[in-house]
Amino acid sequence: MRAPRTDCSFENPTPHLIMPIKEIASAANESLKQTDPKTLRVFGDVCFICGFASIIGSILAWGLKKGTDDDAKAERLGIFIGLWSPTFFILSNRFERYADRSEKA
Repeated sequence: MRAPRTDCSFENPTPHLIMPIKEIASAANESLKQTDPKTLRVFGDVCFICGFASIIGSILAWGLKKGTDDDAKAERLGIFIGLWSPTFFILSNRFERYADRSEKA
């Protein structure tokens, strides 16, 4: 049996998890700042297209499976695929912002 952690406090219950996440985010931010703005814009465009493809794929996954024995399964699959689109749109926006920052610097 492991001993309980003593380095956690009520104000900051997981310091051993938060610090690595901050370091990873900082490293990723620095890496994106050094990336060519054209590359960032291409990533943004790809994510934007994937967002719309996710919406279309969601409708297709739901529509093609509808009417079979597994209507509930088709609906869940359509919802699952449809949930990807906001992530792709957010990533597209972030890549565009990083590209704008890189061009200004």
